[in-house]
Amino acid sequence: MGGIVILGVFVADTAYRAARQPRMGETLLGQSFALGPGGKGSNQAVACGRLGAEVAFITRLGQDPFAEMARRTWGAAGVTPVVTEDADSYTGAAFIFVDAASGDNAIIIAPGAAARIGPEDIEAEAARLGAANVFVTQLEQPLPAALRALELARAGGATTILNPAPAAPLPAGMLGFCDWVTPNEAEAETLTGIAVADEAGAKRAAERLVADGAGGVVVTLGARGAYMHTPAMSEVIPAFTAGPVVETTGAGDAFNGGFATALAGGAAPRDAVRYGCATAAISVTRAGAAASMPTAAEVAALLAAP
Repeated sequence: MGGIVILGVFVADTAYRAARQPRMGETLLGQSFALGPGGKGSNQAVACGRLGAEVAFITRLGQDPFAEMARRTWGAAGVTPVVTEDADSYTGAAFIFVDAASGDNAIIIAPGAAARIGPEDIEAEAARLGAANVFVTQLEQPLPAALRALELARAGGATTILNPAPAAPLPAGMLGFCDWVTPNEAEAETLTGIAVADEAGAKRAAERLVADGAGGVVVTLGARGAYMHTPAMSEVIPAFTAGPVVETTGAGDAFNGGFATALAGGAAPRDAVRYGCATAAISVTRAGAAASMPTAAEVAALLAAP
């Protein structure tokens, strides 16, 4: 055990590309459809695995074809599955609308069995969490499970990362178990009530999260890079360009996977943020979520490019 441990959700992504979203009661013809593996936690685990990290993924699945897809995906990426099979529920699924012109997306998630992850699932993996070097979770599974996992990982000495997506009110004291919090602009605003339209807004939101207990904050800013803030420093880490944008669905997960992988490898936090930005930059040049995650060699080449 050791390495990176991620708690999260797997869902089967059903992605529809069209010129726009339909209005209520309206039917539109789409331009394409794709079915593939997704879920923020699973995507982040795949990113870590493809980047060469030792990574285990804790989740719940149903007993159905989407669960088989999950296991195939993890096997191909070198992810160790730590799965509770739940015959009374189903493996999660997501509706993803992709704007054909911009590549931007809107998502609805039905997490299925993963919505039943509870503290008892976490207690069963206490030894694994206690031995982790880096622990990552999001907010797609129930908050009590995420909080207990952060507590156990922190107690074992792991560097803890909370990717607060989708954003939700956090229990009092939860941020105190987080070495890093990695919201995007909208999530930072939801958590703090502070609009993040520019660097000044990102700074104010990050300061609020640190004041509430987070050790450090990285607000991802899309094409503008990432705003990194700790009690000792604040800096915008510029984005990288790896090619034309095809789809942004997996960008945040690619960033978090790259960030966690670099930290687990001993990188300084600023260098880990750069590594995450480079990982995300490559991911947006490809369709899909898990399918868009790059290899370590690809990220190294982008970081070394003039």
